[in-house]
Amino acid sequence: MIKYLFDTSVLVAAIFEKHPKHDKAFQWLKNAVEGKITLYISSHTLVELFSVITGMPASPKISPAQAKMLIDKNLHSAKVIDIVARDYRAVISLMMELNLSGGIIYDALSFYSAKKAEVDYILTFNERDFRRFEGRFDSPSIVSAEDNVILRRN
Repeated sequence: MIKYLFDTSVLVAAIFEKHPKHDKAFQWLKNAVEGKITLYISSHTLVELFSVITGMPASPKISPAQAKMLIDKNLHSAKVIDIVARDYRAVISLMMELNLSGGIIYDALSFYSAKKAEVDYILTFNERDFRRFEGRFDSPSIVSAEDNVILRRN
């Protein structure tokens, strides 16, 4: 089975029906639920996703209880990659080596998680953000969620 790490950008669009990229993202989630691909997420993605969907300017606002229900319902089959202290330290070192700062560290955590779980692809709507990390380690390929083509192993 082909292993895809879903970036938060894809999960937000898949879960939030009013998102302009919902249809494309939801198709990827559907592929995972139907067993066509294996869905992986980083453990930090759970809290990042919760933060984004409860903080979105939606009407009506998504409550914490609704957010938990949406996450549980949509990610029940996801394989969660645990991040431990040494992983965080490695990501901070990577940020230092690349002279990067700020919120890009969350993409770095996803990238590192994908490498740790030996996934085949990182699925994102933010390809440019992830390209900064290519060539590090034996890294997975970065795939745009705009394309609804299930790729085979590299």
